[in-house]
Amino acid sequence: MVCWHTMKRTTVKLTDDLDARLRHEAARRGTTISELTRQAVEAHLGVGNRRRLLAAGAGRSGRGDISERIEEILQQELGQ
Repeated sequence: MVCWHTMKRTTVKLTDDLDARLRHEAARRGTTISELTRQAVEAHLGVGNRRRLLAAGAGRSGRGDISERIEEILQQELGQ
């Protein structure tokens, strides 16, 4: 649940094309432009990495050595 009283309003200027793409993607996902923008900013700033890592095993990579190389892979992905 989002606590709206802790949110700050920010104005962002976008090109017409980027605005249209943002609106289309929000509609496709069934979410608001604000929520999609928050998610994008969080992803760009590295906020919420824990959530992304919890789902790291959700897909198949096609490689058989992932479990043996997990520390190396995580270090590369997290830039450490």
